[in-house]
Amino acid sequence: MELKKYEVPVESLRWECDPKLFDFECTGDLAPLREFIGQERATRAVEFGIDMVDKGYNIYVAGLSGTGKTSMVKAYIERVIKERESAGQTAELQDWCYLYNFREPDSPQIVALPRGKGRALRDETNELLKKIRHGLGQAFSSDEYKNQRQKTVEKVQAQQQKLFEEISSEARREGFVLQMTPSGPALIPIKDDRPMQEQEYLALSESDRKKLESKQAELRKKLQTSLEAATDMQAKATEQLQKADKDIGEYTVSGLFGSLFEQYSDVPRITQYLSDLKDYTLDNLELFKATDEPAPTVLGVPVTQAMGGGNPFLPFQVNVFVDNEETNGPPVILESNPNFVNMFGAIERRFLLGGYLSDHTMLKAGALSRANGGYLILGVRDVLSNPGVWPALKRAIRNGEVRIEDPFEQFGLIAPQGLRPEPMPIQVKVILTGDALYYQMLSMYDEDYWEIFKVKADFDSQIERSEENLLAYAAFLSGCCEECEARHFDPSGVAKVVEHSSRIVADQERLSSRFAKIKDWIEEADYWASKDGAKFISAGHVQKAIDERLFRHNLLDERIREMIDRGTIMIDTEGEVKGQVNGLSVYSLGDIAFGKPSRITARTFLGRGGVINIERESQLSGPIHNKGVMILSGYMGWKYAQDKPLSLSASLCFEQSYEGVEGDSASSAELYAILSSLSDKPLKQGIAVTGSVNQMGEIQPIGGVNQKIEGFFRVCQAQGLTGEQGVLIPQQNLKNLMLRDEVVEAVKQGQFHVYSARTIDEGIEILTGIAAGDRQEDGTYPEGTINHLVDRRLEGMARRLKSFYADEKKEGTEGRSS
Repeated sequence: MELKKYEVPVESLRWECDPKLFDFECTGDLAPLREFIGQERATRAVEFGIDMVDKGYNIYVAGLSGTGKTSMVKAYIERVIKERESAGQTAELQDWCYLYNFREPDSPQIVALPRGKGRALRDETNELLKKIRHGLGQAFSSDEYKNQRQKTVEKVQAQQQKLFEEISSEARREGFVLQMTPSGPALIPIKDDRPMQEQEYLALSESDRKKLESKQAELRKKLQTSLEAATDMQAKATEQLQKADKDIGEYTVSGLFGSLFEQYSDVPRITQYLSDLKDYTLDNLELFKATDEPAPTVLGVPVTQAMGGGNPFLPFQVNVFVDNEETNGPPVILESNPNFVNMFGAIERRFLLGGYLSDHTMLKAGALSRANGGYLILGVRDVLSNPGVWPALKRAIRNGEVRIEDPFEQFGLIAPQGLRPEPMPIQVKVILTGDALYYQMLSMYDEDYWEIFKVKADFDSQIERSEENLLAYAAFLSGCCEECEARHFDPSGVAKVVEHSSRIVADQERLSSRFAKIKDWIEEADYWASKDGAKFISAGHVQKAIDERLFRHNLLDERIREMIDRGTIMIDTEGEVKGQVNGLSVYSLGDIAFGKPSRITARTFLGRGGVINIERESQLSGPIHNKGVMILSGYMGWKYAQDKPLSLSASLCFEQSYEGVEGDSASSAELYAILSSLSDKPLKQGIAVTGSVNQMGEIQPIGGVNQKIEGFFRVCQAQGLTGEQGVLIPQQNLKNLMLRDEVVEAVKQGQFHVYSARTIDEGIEILTGIAAGDRQEDGTYPEGTINHLVDRRLEGMARRLKSFYADEKKEGTEGRSS
């Protein structure tokens, strides 16, 4: 039978890109492209999400890893920002500062200032403190102040001394002496101008003792009155000194604060802070009095801080929490490690004398705070894998504020000295990037997800192979060469990259958009170009990079081919065998995929068991493979059992298969083996088969067609090409062919063949060289065709099975009669 009509033309075995399409000397002549190529759906979704200012319109960017979606979304957003700035649309960014809270020191207050004013406020308050310390230090250390203070103190002391002298004189007149003891002033009776001894006091008569006690009581009352008067004098003097200090402080400080009050009059929270800071200064003037003595320390820490645990000048310090002074346009933050601290900020602590202390200057901003007014890009897998981050992120988006919390508290642990900073209001566009699976899982199982991520931008891993996209590919390569600091490509190099891109997606009409892999090709091709001393990267360098990468990863592939060549794995590539065919499967190991032939055998015999899948019986078959085998029974019944029962038992087996078998791409090969066994006609072992089948006998497309063809080709090449070998594939897979040059060249030379078939009838004709035969009007098939032989065999099996059961029934009846 003539098989030429089923052969795939050489020009259909791969798509070749014409280098003449690229009208340039090298990619360096092109403007670099670092954005989307052929991703209109994703581009429109991202644009819509960026423009929507309503609540909840955050973006989920879905796509396979390696498509460059994260970096391209960032580049796209930055370009949109520049375009808006060119059009006069500027963003009003703010600086955010944490200030000391005088009413609740454990709850620092946050304030927003125009961009660039945060540092100014911090520097102004630092300078203010220096001026206050200098001014008050000079005022309180002046001779005039000291003399006035000394006079006030001496005046009070003189008045107090006079009181004590008067009460002391009166006591002596009454026969008592006033003495100071550790417990206070005491009135002691005197005798012979000296204090009376205890024995002398006890020797007095009862009446004399009562007289002394009565006088002592009267004097004690006068003494108490004098002490109270002295205390009042001291309090009045202290109050007078404090008032004098406060007047000096008010005079010195008011001028320093005045300019700040005027400068920040339009920011109420700042003016309130300055007012509280002024009151704090006037209430703590002792801190600013100059002293020549060094402050006492404990382990190098000033006693005032060691005892109180804080810096007395802390209220003057401003924490510029988010500084946008050098930020041009809305911030675009890409957080690669979104743990709790990096996302929401941290409350830092310092160790002091066995404990941990914190204050508002130790608050650090996270990515969400730094991205305020702009965009935050996160990887969804990293967000979900970091404990506590996803719930806190949802809470921040819903409430429109970032609350700095201690991670310890999120997990029920006790945090040392926890601050409760005031939350920072935010307006951020959050962009999550990840696989479509994460999107589906979140949308199904997280009830809050739809409220906060309303826009989905789907990145396709494949793009259309249009002329526009081909030129964009070349521009993208130009950008990658600059980014990788590699040589540029000449037109032949670009054409080879584009061809390989089409091979990656196994589609002559599509190109791969997994640009991370393309960057790998650029770097490796540049290496081989440097070895050649070439000026540009050409097609040969790209092919060399592809071949070398394959060689580095295909050790297992070579070992399997070696076992086939040595006969350990039994595969025939010549001759004809009944009920035996070479099926094809793909091994995918993550970094490489390769095809491997497997011997499939079928044995048919009398019975009613139908098609028995040995792989299934031994629990080595997956559900899809089981389904494929079950379809065979449907096809056999529809094709051959319209006028008789299908009295058949057939066993199918993947020989030397010791692992699981999954997929239905071998179902057509299994059916060919059964038809060969039933028709008693051998199948060509030099032609391997792939393709699934439906109940109507139509061959359906499969995956990995290039790897399967190349895998069998290498086995045939190792055992010797005869010119009769080839592979039978489904007709629908022709557009997926992107075979390697060596296979295409072998087909050109007539040493190897690629056949395609639409139906089982076409496939069996290719494998046997005998016509399949169409059903005639009387329901029979033409004499000598495969279908006629199968139908006649099944009819004979049905008669023999019927006769067998009839004889068995007759014997059983006779046995019962006897």
